[in-house]
Amino acid sequence: MKPIKVAVVGVGNCASSLVQGVAYYRTNNGSQGLIHDRIGGYGAGDVSFVMAVDVDARKVGKDIAEAIFAAPNCTAVFHEDVPKTGAKVMMGKVLDGVAEHMLGNGDRGFEVADAPEPSKAEMIAALKDSGAEVLLNFLPVGSQEATEFYIECALEAGVGVVNCMPVFIASRPEWEARFREKRLPIVGDDIKAQLGATIVHRVLATLFGARGVNVERTYQLNTGGNTDFMNMLDRQRLGSKKTSKTEAVQSMLAERLADENIHVGPSDYVPWQKDNKLCFLRMEGNLWGNVPMNLELRLSVEDSPNSAAVVMDAIRCCKVALERGEGGALIGPSAYFCKHPPQQFNDDTAAQMVEEYIADAALAAE
Repeated sequence: MKPIKVAVVGVGNCASSLVQGVAYYRTNNGSQGLIHDRIGGYGAGDVSFVMAVDVDARKVGKDIAEAIFAAPNCTAVFHEDVPKTGAKVMMGKVLDGVAEHMLGNGDRGFEVADAPEPSKAEMIAALKDSGAEVLLNFLPVGSQEATEFYIECALEAGVGVVNCMPVFIASRPEWEARFREKRLPIVGDDIKAQLGATIVHRVLATLFGARGVNVERTYQLNTGGNTDFMNMLDRQRLGSKKTSKTEAVQSMLAERLADENIHVGPSDYVPWQKDNKLCFLRMEGNLWGNVPMNLELRLSVEDSPNSAAVVMDAIRCCKVALERGEGGALIGPSAYFCKHPPQQFNDDTAAQMVEEYIADAALAAE
């Protein structure tokens, strides 16, 4: 089958893990580590990265295969032999994509390239010329203006979108309607990890409710040392991220908690952790006879590879939708793959919706 042509906005740790993974699965045919082996006939190696955009001087102008290993990226290198893509990272639009405190700081922060920023028309032309079918948004948290710029470009260029970060596009009716009108699919917003803090918190919330345990209070505290956590030291950039993560948990509780009884969100930046993310989770509730209990959990994951399997499934669902001529938010895939979808479902229901979507795609591919 012809590869799915993908454009990436933000060549950071998440992009690095995804690009490495595509190369890995091309040469390792097993399905280990994948949520779905094939969707619509496409495997994890059936992706071609035809365009990438970044603003860091250490990445702009380099082949994507080389740029993914440049600083400040610090994620695990699990497949070093990534073939050249033939596509060089182009200079992007800065807008609000770089927080002021991220400038400098050596290998930890950003070094904005001294290159002309593209106009909207130039970015649209680049997307069209690349042949991209799906655009991935990997911009830093808080990049509202920058995200909206690239979403506008995708709509004009006729490209589907997977919105991996918490600027609300798929979940806002006015944006979602524009994708429907253009018959372009979008999966969003804010990708869940394959087995991360939010999905574990959601499953536990569902379990408490199923077993009749009334949740009184809960928190999720996360620490990490990658650029995502450094970026979020600016608390003004955290509004949509905190909303996204909190609502993902609230929506699974039998009864919503008052704001003072739930805390879900990024907590602190610990440089030496690099791309390792630690989650400290606590849930307090009452059993039979109103007798109290609590649960505490510590989760350690490499943050960026933890999102790649989910993004890979979202890309393939987007491609299936393009082949079918479907536009707008993909409800089942968005609910299963994202923290802040247009419609929340419990994870078992969302998983079943995705299985049905994939089964339909398999029938169509025969």
